Amino acid sequence: QVQLVESGGGSVQPGGSLKLSCVVSGDIASISLMGWYRQTPGEQRDLVALINLGNQTKYADSVRGRFTIARDTAQNMNLQMNSLEPEDTAVYYCNAVSRYGVNEYWGQGTQVTVSS
Repeated sequence: QVQLVESGGGSVQPGGSLKLSCVVSGDIASISLMGWYRQTPGEQRDLVALINLGNQTKYADSVRGRFTIARDTAQNMNLQMNSLEPEDTAVYYCNAVSRYGVNEYWGQGTQVTVSS
């Protein structure tokens, strides 16, 4: 089992920055892929960014160049969000997938609000 706990959400003005953190515990060695997703009310949960064991990354077109995903340690993954826009307002979820996609884990989510 893997447990994920997000932090760092909040309210910011357009053009501002926030850094989300995801603390990982449990069977960390089983994880092969981690990422951030976001969801707004009534909408599906969408991919924001992914990072694999080799630190290769993938970004949604809407955030590329503004957001940076990083896994500082095996226990901690971050999402640096710059030049935030109102359209970035959502609940952000940390995600982890075990090898061969056998198991998938989610954090509880953290709210990000971008508004003037």
